[in-house]
Amino acid sequence: MNLLITGAWADAKAHIGELEAMGHSVVFMQQEKDELPCDPDLVQGVICNGLFLYHPISEFENLRFIQLTSAGFDRVDMDYVRAHGIKIHNARGVYSIPMAEFAVSGVLQLYKQARFFRENQKEHRWEKHRGLMELYGKNVTVVGCGSVGTECAKRFSAFGCRVTGVDIAVREDEAYEEMFPLEKLDELLPRTDVLVLTVPLTPETEQLIDRRRLGLMSSSAVVVNISRGRVLDEAALCEQLKDGRLAGAVLDVFAEEPLPETSPIWDSPNLIATPHNSFVGEGNGERLAERIYKGITEFIGEQHHAAF
Repeated sequence: MNLLITGAWADAKAHIGELEAMGHSVVFMQQEKDELPCDPDLVQGVICNGLFLYHPISEFENLRFIQLTSAGFDRVDMDYVRAHGIKIHNARGVYSIPMAEFAVSGVLQLYKQARFFRENQKEHRWEKHRGLMELYGKNVTVVGCGSVGTECAKRFSAFGCRVTGVDIAVREDEAYEEMFPLEKLDELLPRTDVLVLTVPLTPETEQLIDRRRLGLMSSSAVVVNISRGRVLDEAALCEQLKDGRLAGAVLDVFAEEPLPETSPIWDSPNLIATPHNSFVGEGNGERLAERIYKGITEFIGEQHHAAF
């Protein structure tokens, strides 16, 4: 297969030789927005992230295989992919562990007043805080029960939380005490202590947690968004935090990235903001390579099977 690989796969150069030894022809480009290093008609498979944001997918007339280095499909024209029978894989499971750890750590920082103690340490000030909270016994609602959501569920459960899942495809899963369809979300929000958003961005999930739904939540609740920024009404969230109608928020994704310096998010009380960094972990490289080789091998196997 003629493969175009971009620098979105950070370890790509270490694997090019192995891919060529498997019989693939590889062309590498570091920056996805740069000029293509080959005729798009020659490309049969790509390993990329946002390549089609800069180079229309329709230019690749012989494209049959896509491996994304991201978990989301929102940077690809999925209607085109389906219409042309292109096999596509995401990076499912690659980033789930560090993202789940990040979600738990963010809530713990808020519950244990990490910012208060950090500032006191800077000032060499010995001062106790009597408002620390426990995760134990809290109601955690995970919206989006895919790989990331399920890893979150496992970790919050380990702290003794009652974890409820919300997903468009309800199933039995031991990681959750219960799972409900999206239509039940409004009923769950008033009793949710921690809301974790791991749902993919689709037309149905854009602004899913809007002003009205934020208003259904308790003033002691915390919102964690590690999915996509546009799933959440950021302006309404900042207002709720400022007015004390929510206890806190942990945001790693934003409607506009990089987050503008003038955004009120930076200075919102009890809000932890990080630069789309929750996916980072030292195990990602190994997991992504395993995912890529598995996807390519399965695709080639399917092609050989179809030929006979």
